[in-house]
Amino acid sequence: MFFALRFDFRNPAFAGTSIADRYAAALEMAEWADGLGCVNIAVSEHHGSADGYLPSPVPILAAMAARTTNVRFTFAALIAPFHDPLRIAEDLVVLDNLSRGRIDVIVGGGYAHREFEMFGVPMSERSRRVIELVTTLKAAFTGEPFEFRGRTVQITPAPFQPGGPMVLMGGSSEPAARRAARIGDGFVPSEPDVWEFYRDEMTKLGKPDPGPHLGGGTGIVALAADPEKGWEQLAPYFLHENNAYGAWQSEDGLATGYRTVTDTDALRSCDRYRVMTPDDFVAEMKMATFPFAVFHPLCGGIPPGLAWESLRLLEHEVLPSFR
Repeated sequence: MFFALRFDFRNPAFAGTSIADRYAAALEMAEWADGLGCVNIAVSEHHGSADGYLPSPVPILAAMAARTTNVRFTFAALIAPFHDPLRIAEDLVVLDNLSRGRIDVIVGGGYAHREFEMFGVPMSERSRRVIELVTTLKAAFTGEPFEFRGRTVQITPAPFQPGGPMVLMGGSSEPAARRAARIGDGFVPSEPDVWEFYRDEMTKLGKPDPGPHLGGGTGIVALAADPEKGWEQLAPYFLHENNAYGAWQSEDGLATGYRTVTDTDALRSCDRYRVMTPDDFVAEMKMATFPFAVFHPLCGGIPPGLAWESLRLLEHEVLPSFR
């Protein structure tokens, strides 16, 4: 079985945890996961969120890289319109060297109107800024001089990994999928239905067929010896995450799976968030063609102590079943 972690650092007031303690816990979890063979840790960004959603993944990824040796990291996603292309290229080159080539990037266009207002960026510029950022990163990662806004520039030092981090692209529309085929190193759709547009464009461009979409669902699983007690403890945090994303996406008219709900019973019926015993989780993974799971241990503001209870069950009662 393979597993990965993701973090976004939501920290609602009712969680009773300081942001500093939450960051420290995530670093400990990254080091722990690296020792158990975790294959990837993804860190997300959003801006101006009342619950402290992480606005700056690079420092966190740098700290995690310094405490690990094998796990790969994904900046997922770098919201292109809010970054100066040259400055973020420099940050990523430093991070690539610090991690000895263990960083990849997913570039997205963003969707939250409030964030665009915060940075004074018109949403109509999303596509242009995504294209500029992706092409700039790919040119910067060669280590050679290149043209940028009418002048010749060079990002130094060169990346650790030849060609630099992979520059993948996110999105949920046909234009985003086709754009990823043209200029990206890969495509990570937020809606799997648009994968076929990416595949079609790759074929038209004479590039290798990436095959059918292999991405899994976006559901969250936590482990507990007593699932009913576990749900009672974790549900308020699941509800916070669901409704926070639901509110953002409702404001911006996005047709995604997040919908605000009134209470934890309604949330449970959606099946996006599940609390399982280790035995049930092992049985489910053993039925999978490719047993792979992504854990979101601090989801919605889960206090570190509760998060560790789930992770220790993964360590002691799940992973040994696959050795």
